[in-house]
Amino acid sequence: MDEKISSPDFISTITANEPPTAPKWWASKSLEHMPAESPYAWTVVASGCFMLMFAMGCVNSYGSYETYYHLHQFPHEPTSTLTWIGTLQFAIMNLFGIPSGILCERFDSRLVTFVGGLIMGAALIIASFCDKAVWKLLITQGFLFGMGASLVYIPAVSIPAQWFTKHRALAIGIVASGTGIGGLWLTPATDHMITQLGTAWSLRITGIIVFVVNSVASLFMRNRLLVKPREKIVDFSVLRDIRFLFIFAGGVCGTVGYFTPLFLLPSFAIQVSGKSNSYGTNLLTIINAASTVGRVVTGHAAATFGNINTLTTCTLWASLSVLVLWLPFQSSGTLIACAIMYGMFSGGLIGLIPVVTAELWGIQRIATIIGLFYGAYFIGTMVGAPLAGALLDNVGGGTDYNPSIIFSGVFMMIAFLFFALLRVSV
Repeated sequence: MDEKISSPDFISTITANEPPTAPKWWASKSLEHMPAESPYAWTVVASGCFMLMFAMGCVNSYGSYETYYHLHQFPHEPTSTLTWIGTLQFAIMNLFGIPSGILCERFDSRLVTFVGGLIMGAALIIASFCDKAVWKLLITQGFLFGMGASLVYIPAVSIPAQWFTKHRALAIGIVASGTGIGGLWLTPATDHMITQLGTAWSLRITGIIVFVVNSVASLFMRNRLLVKPREKIVDFSVLRDIRFLFIFAGGVCGTVGYFTPLFLLPSFAIQVSGKSNSYGTNLLTIINAASTVGRVVTGHAAATFGNINTLTTCTLWASLSVLVLWLPFQSSGTLIACAIMYGMFSGGLIGLIPVVTAELWGIQRIATIIGLFYGAYFIGTMVGAPLAGALLDNVGGGTDYNPSIIFSGVFMMIAFLFFALLRVSV
């Protein structure tokens, strides 16, 4: 009897009959039994769209805060200092892209995104009590918000790709359109709240809405595929892939120029073109509206012309909108044309990266590859907007925007060249 109990066959039989251990409530789970393109897949897309509406919408609408800070609340602070608040929002969101991707592999995505929304909402509410000191806003409205946004942004752009094959580019385009939708209504809403209630109550109201909406949306943000956590916390082997180096360099250069129109075009319209504050806000609204349409359209275009081809084309036209329409002209018509054209094509730089990543390296690695790639966005953001603000202050004397405009357009053109090299290498 003792020999039978101790035999390997007997032990393996007992082990096989044991019920599988239930995963912990916080562990990453999958719905692999559900087919791709299912109705639930579009629920995931809608959830991701709502998440980006606030995670990136708050970043894109920061121009309303910066204009008010610059003209009224902190008139003696350098433009470059105020620009750092919005810069930190996006930069920290990308810096934490790697740990956010790792957390999505090890924990339930619903938990990760809920915690991200909690941090975002808390950051804005705390910032509302710190609106008398710029350094406190840098920590709360900038750094802390960006950290929470990262826990929302990476799952929102990577998980929907698991649910689609045929319509993946369209699905990611719809998710990415949340960025423009958020900026579209958050910009005028923020401007109105600042005018009527002040920046403190504007931050509090926005923080509460961010937390509530994200909490509901996070309930549906579930993985379809269970990604096995890797032994290496960060797999740097992709850095030996020339394709990754090209797309990384393009991401750095593109992001260097990306935020200059979003942050400086409203104040340019007011200071240089002599327009009203509402006109400057409307330009930002137009950019976000065009970006909303552009991200969906580029998703359709990518299915026909190819993901990398569409990414390259979008970057080229975004740079031309800055250098050809904004730089030489100051009239209302050309400013509006610049806002429309830039919004339509600049969204492709952000929205198509997850699709290209899935195409080149596969769905299983998308969360961590995107997290590693967004290091490029961190570098570009930390360099771009602050340096554009410094050029305005130190070279342009606070009123000549041409050095900042040239700086933005040239770097986006360099990004186009790197994406063209990516196309050739593929």
